[in-house]
This record gives sequence, C-alpha cells and structure tokens, in this order.
Amino acid sequence: MKKVIVVTGGTRGIGKAIVYELAKKDVHIILNYKSSDEKAKLIKEDLGNKVEVFKADISKREEVRNLIKFSLDKFGKIDVLINNAGIAQEKMFIDITEEDWNNMLQTNLTSAFYTIQEVLPNMIHNKSGCIINISSIWGITGASCEVHYSVSKAGIDALTKSLAKELGPSNIRVNSVAPGIIETDMTNDYTEEELEEIKSKIPLEKIGKPEDIAKCVYWLVDDNYTTGQIISPNGGWII
Repeated sequence: MKKVIVVTGGTRGIGKAIVYELAKKDVHIILNYKSSDEKAKLIKEDLGNKVEVFKADISKREEVRNLIKFSLDKFGKIDVLINNAGIAQEKMFIDITEEDWNNMLQTNLTSAFYTIQEVLPNMIHNKSGCIINISSIWGITGASCEVHYSVSKAGIDALTKSLAKELGPSNIRVNSVAPGIIETDMTNDYTEEELEEIKSKIPLEKIGKPEDIAKCVYWLVDDNYTTGQIISPNGGWII
C-alpha cells in the first residue's frame, strides 16, 4: 500500500526539492502551500497524480485541521508528516518587535505543534508514523541577528527529541533535519563576498543545495530505527 506523505511549504526551496525527491517513490504526496498558487499549479501539472495540492496557512489551527482532514478523506491515512514551512528574518535583537517575535514563533514552531497534534490520532491508531521537522543549523548553534529565528528552530529540535521519547512506544519516529547554509531564497540577500567568506569556513568549501536536504529526508522516510535525532547536513560547518 502506498505511503501517504504530507509536506508543508512545498512549492519552493527545500520543500519543493523534498516533493520532487519523494515523487521518485511509489507514494501519494499532499503538497501544502500558503500563497504560491501558480507554483503549486505548475508542480501539480509536472508530477500529475503523484501530488495533491492544498492551500492552507499552517500558522492557523483551523486551516491545519482542514489540511489533515482533506488528506485523510482522500487517502484514509497519513504515514509521513514533513514540517518544512517556515520564515526567516535578520534583525538586531534590540529591534525585534513583539509582532516579529510572535509571528516567527507562530509560523515556525506553533505550526508544527498544530500539524503534529492533528495528524497523531491517525498515526497512533495505525501504530505507525514518521514525522520529520526541518530545523536549522542555527537551532543548534544560535545566530547573531537571528535570535527569534534561532529560538524557533531550537524549539523544533526540543519538540523533536521530546516527542520521539513519547511516541516511540506507538512506533512513531520523530527526527529533525537541520540544514546548514543552502541555496534558497533565504540566501539571496547575501553578497558574493559574504558567500565566499562562509564557504571558506566550511570544510567542503561549498554551499549546500535543496536536493542535499531532500535526499536526507528521503532516507528518513524509509528508515526504521532512527528517532529523536537532529541530523545536520552542513558540509562540516559544525562538527
């Protein structure tokens, strides 16, 4: 029976790469997105019946509930949940507003609380499940001028480890993938000089690609014995 996989934030960057990598498998994918209608449409046209698209703002509980209901009504189960949707912002800590802080935590952390809570009854009933949270290297090390982003990702990692302990007896695996610097929209603001300086600090001397993260996720979907881990594909930036 085909696995059913929900991917949040799946129309660009790492999320899109994950969708395309998983589409190589014999699976059903529900691609969630917030606003990129045209991008979602193009992916659907490209991948055909491999993918269903569903528009929802996962920072809102009711919209998450609708996403999960759609997936269960369509396929009767959810085997894998990939929490990829998120935002980033560079700002001095002293300049972060209460709105900035709340929006970051709501989008990056509370949304995972919503999606996991909504999907768990089905996974627990089936005594099987895989939850993969896309975190960040900054959740491990912290990042200057990205304090609220780092806090949200560190929270994702704590959520991952705690849930892995709680859900292990139900045969549900929970892991985080914490990328280093990856070529996405989030790196567009770096100058060429800044990128070269970053490369000089990475043992592999290169910036990662979304496909590098997607391949890690691909492996975790099939794995049977890895849980509670924070896996960081980062070129050796932190060891």
